[in-house]
Amino acid sequence: MTPGSRKTSLPPVPKAMLPTYEAMVALTDAFCVEHLNVEYRDLARRMAAALCRKRPSPMTSGQPRTWACRTIHVLGQLNFLSDPSFEPFMTMAQVAAGFGVGQSTASAKAKVIANGLGLHRMDPQWMLPSLAASNPLTWMAQVNGLLVDLRTMPREVQQIAFDQGMIPYIPADKEAE
Repeated sequence: MTPGSRKTSLPPVPKAMLPTYEAMVALTDAFCVEHLNVEYRDLARRMAAALCRKRPSPMTSGQPRTWACRTIHVLGQLNFLSDPSFEPFMTMAQVAAGFGVGQSTASAKAKVIANGLGLHRMDPQWMLPSLAASNPLTWMAQVNGLLVDLRTMPREVQQIAFDQGMIPYIPADKEAE
């Protein structure tokens, strides 16, 4: 490990899918380093692992570059990549071109991922950490059958939600920084 770098733990992947995962992640990592950021890289790795764990995995067929493109395409849609008011910014056509995949193929096949993983717009699980604080869905949870905003709950409840990975941070701690 080079000075200043940090080790990123990789999500668990079935042994049989490891070569497919590694091939796809090599492509998404390179794309994210060149065009996007570490947040996209980490989400792409998690999404690739999730797709590899599906039974049966849709990634058993098709080219790794097509799956890599689809993954970035889906993450880009969920995180406003093609909105020029957000950073980073790229059109979906630029994403497809970056992987050498046709835009219509990337778009149509991205639906396979979205449907397979049950994704929806502003899905907190697949949102960039830098956008999570502004996503109202990040902070919503059912407590005793009622939908509540965890930012308004006592610190003890926030701590439990944080410990369970439901929220990205404890709001009072963020304000103290």
